[in-house]
Amino acid sequence: MEGKIISYKDLIVWQKSMDLVVMIYQATENFPKSELYGLVSQIRRSSISIPSNIAEGKMRGTRKDYCHFVRMAFGSGAELETQLEISRRLKFVNENEFLEIKNLLEEIMKMLNVMIRKLGEPIT
Repeated sequence: MEGKIISYKDLIVWQKSMDLVVMIYQATENFPKSELYGLVSQIRRSSISIPSNIAEGKMRGTRKDYCHFVRMAFGSGAELETQLEISRRLKFVNENEFLEIKNLLEEIMKMLNVMIRKLGEPIT
């Protein structure tokens, strides 16, 4: 059974997206307090949505549902990319932190795209 995916926790993309959530929480700690219920909340929700949708899709039991939830995770990643760019432009996040998060998010997005293709519903 070595290498077999038993749980969503075995998926590298889920593990990396959990790391991303931690990075997001750390990065948003220094945002202005006025953004706590605005951009901070939105960024955190988007990041949490990625591993959450991967987990939910994996546990749904059908390939169609799994693909649907992986696509939802992909959409949340795109939302997060936009919010991170807004944060960078407003100088709420420093450039090094931004690049580290952006690089991990890009890696996750590529992995999700591959998953979607393998599940039979490629993104156009």
